[in-house]
Amino acid sequence: MDDAAAVPRGERPADVPGRGAGESAGADELRTAHPAGRIEDALAEPVVAAVQDIGGYGGLVYLRSRDRRSLVLCVVAGVPRSLLMTWWRVPVGGALPMSEAYRRGESMWLPDERAMMLRFPQFTAALPYSFGSAFHPVHVDGEPVGVLSVLRSAAREPVDEQTVRAALHDAGRDMEERLTAFARRMPGREGADAVAYGIDYDDQPVSVRLPTPPARAVSVGMVEWDLDSDRWSGDDDALSLLGVGREEFGGTMAEVEGRVSPEDLYELRAARREAADTGQIRGRHFRVLDEAGEDGRIRYRPVELWGHVVRAEGAARLLVGALVDAAGGVTAAEASERLPDGVFSLDQDGRIVYANLRCQELLGCDLEHMLGHYPWDVLTWLRDPAYEDRYRAAMLSQEQVSYLVQDPDGVWLGFVLYPGVHGLTGRVFRTSAPAGAEPGRSLAPTGGDGAAAPSELVATARAGALYHVVQMASVLTEAVTVRDVCLAVAEQLLPAFGAQEIALYTIRDNGMHLLWESGYPEHFLDSFEGVPLNANLPGVHALTTRLPLFFESPEALVNAYPQLLLDPMNAWAFLPLIASGHPVGSCILGWTAPHRFTPEERTALTALGGLTAQALERARLYDAESAVARGLQEGLLPHRLPAIDRMLTTGRYLPGTQGMAIGGDWYDVIRTGRGVALVIGDVEGHSVGAAAVMGQLRSAVHAFAASGRPPQEVITHTNRLLVELETDVFATCCYIELDPATGRALAVRAGHPPPLLRHPDGHTESLDLPGGVLLGVLPEAVYPVTALTLAPGSVLALYTDGLVETPGGDIETGIGMIRRCLARSRTDSVEELADRLIRTARRTEDRPDDVALLLTAYDWRPGR
Repeated sequence: MDDAAAVPRGERPADVPGRGAGESAGADELRTAHPAGRIEDALAEPVVAAVQDIGGYGGLVYLRSRDRRSLVLCVVAGVPRSLLMTWWRVPVGGALPMSEAYRRGESMWLPDERAMMLRFPQFTAALPYSFGSAFHPVHVDGEPVGVLSVLRSAAREPVDEQTVRAALHDAGRDMEERLTAFARRMPGREGADAVAYGIDYDDQPVSVRLPTPPARAVSVGMVEWDLDSDRWSGDDDALSLLGVGREEFGGTMAEVEGRVSPEDLYELRAARREAADTGQIRGRHFRVLDEAGEDGRIRYRPVELWGHVVRAEGAARLLVGALVDAAGGVTAAEASERLPDGVFSLDQDGRIVYANLRCQELLGCDLEHMLGHYPWDVLTWLRDPAYEDRYRAAMLSQEQVSYLVQDPDGVWLGFVLYPGVHGLTGRVFRTSAPAGAEPGRSLAPTGGDGAAAPSELVATARAGALYHVVQMASVLTEAVTVRDVCLAVAEQLLPAFGAQEIALYTIRDNGMHLLWESGYPEHFLDSFEGVPLNANLPGVHALTTRLPLFFESPEALVNAYPQLLLDPMNAWAFLPLIASGHPVGSCILGWTAPHRFTPEERTALTALGGLTAQALERARLYDAESAVARGLQEGLLPHRLPAIDRMLTTGRYLPGTQGMAIGGDWYDVIRTGRGVALVIGDVEGHSVGAAAVMGQLRSAVHAFAASGRPPQEVITHTNRLLVELETDVFATCCYIELDPATGRALAVRAGHPPPLLRHPDGHTESLDLPGGVLLGVLPEAVYPVTALTLAPGSVLALYTDGLVETPGGDIETGIGMIRRCLARSRTDSVEELADRLIRTARRTEDRPDDVALLLTAYDWRPGR
């Protein structure tokens, strides 16, 4: 399915105000303060309810992007965001379950890995883990706006499809109601279409925590202990921990000792000496009498005492402290420290939050260095992608995973991972590896306790370095231009293989020319620009011999190329880029630390070089076609605007940076029998077809205007022409006929953003002109005419929506920003004023729409 077919009901109409749910950081404060709140607030409770009703462990909500060509992950619950980074944005037309559910408007239940593989083999190849998943389209006013997904462990007891669909239906209906209410609270939402078009998202996903199972609360009581008189007092919680009531407690030390286990009286008395000598008590443990059990036997409860000595009246020494119920966390930590195996805990995102002493010993790293980091980031010998993939397998399947690792000293360690929706507990222990053991291979569990038997090995993990080949292939299918390909390669290769720098070279004029670099010192690569194909350089040799080169240390690289100028790296990979049998260029990767290239990693990098080469060749052809298309569009725009007495006019055009970087925006200044026509328009779409339709409309408007027809007839005839052309595209237009002698004007608007008028005193307003529907919709549409009068010194700005709309932004906010810029700008040059108005758009690298601006200064004199 191509992109055009995947866009439902076309783009957002230009005359429908709307603001995407996802916003840039600059708009975050405004969004928070607005009564509409955040869009994730409308989604969180329904997705959590769906996960609980189905018995799942994770939930996702995708919403359509502003340009309607992608589904963007908005809310994620129970699954680490980092594991889904490749799937934060997916194409609407892609062969993916969420995309198909959105396009078809139907629910989908895939109970296990086999069902997923039969329907979506590409998705299974990228996420080769065993889990079930359900997908349900989310609608607002009958319009598809997103997809709800629930993930479920395939190892759990089966659930019937009817239960799944019922839970999805209820959650989807709840979401629709909440999203509708959210959209209607936004400014400018009037009518059903305005509500539906108000739901889109272009920001990062928001994490929502699934409810935690009820846990036993920790009791803490406050105590005061007079060390001189041995008198005690405490609040109700402290007395409860001691097992006495306030009425019966006299506050003597003897009474306290009577509640303490005889075996722990020394600890209590030692606590008093510690307080007297050091002024504090830090975690003294002892047991106090608890309620008798059903068998009538005496029970004791562990408690901890913490406190500081302060001076009270009369210089008395008073210990102020806390009595803590130690039956929870502290005792659990003590228990883990007594285990012969290492125990560690990762949070939901895979970062270390706990490791007992035995674990620190086995891994050779103390807790302070590991805390808050991914294990594979702190311990270099765990950086093989196969180990990280084991974590993915555990979290996405919610099943126990075990594997072998060999540390730098040659010691074999067994790892067992026990996942949960809020994180992961791991066990590590020494083991003797059998013959044929390899790092990363699985340990077969024996019995039901999850212990790993090192003597029973199974097949090597399917994922690892090759996992990234599938990811790269998926990402490169969406890369269109050469810049897109370079950016995709850099964003995938660097994090996937832990490299810190990348350079992409291409062949042009029998030399190597840089396409993209990241991580290199400034100007370091200047001396390599344009080197011939017979140069004695590793990047050139890799290309000419068509063999990748790997260097695991600076010494190895210097031995092979003694004259080579080295950058501050310690390992390098030089990959030839070969497409369809002919050389395209080279890819160079660098690592700051010495790096060992495993056979699997070398194979993966070589394959990725081939994928990159194919994508670059395709993108170069696309860029060439785009250059031709842009030439066509530039030829259709006016090369020079006519000089008119008492008027200064100037125009600006910026192509979009997505797709072919061409579109249907145009502007014109036309002499008529009664004055001058100022015209601006926008044909939907970004293609050669859109540019061709734009040329036809511009010619038609020019002919109708030059023939002396009044403004209403010009727009009416142009509308009928577009309908008769049967192009299946719409257009917007604003047409203003101005009499330079009097300043009087007649304006007609067809679905176009309102013009801006700056008065001579600097006051600037958005002209609220009555308008008609978009051109090409209704052949008999009527377009009202509005009379205006421009005072000498006025400035009129006509623009297309690309100037005022940004992904995740609100068009009214964008118009307000341009209006304020026009009002504040004081310059005697119309050209400089136009440059100021488009400055922000020109600096925006990710510009989804093209921009047109027509600026007219009426009877404008310098100094005004």
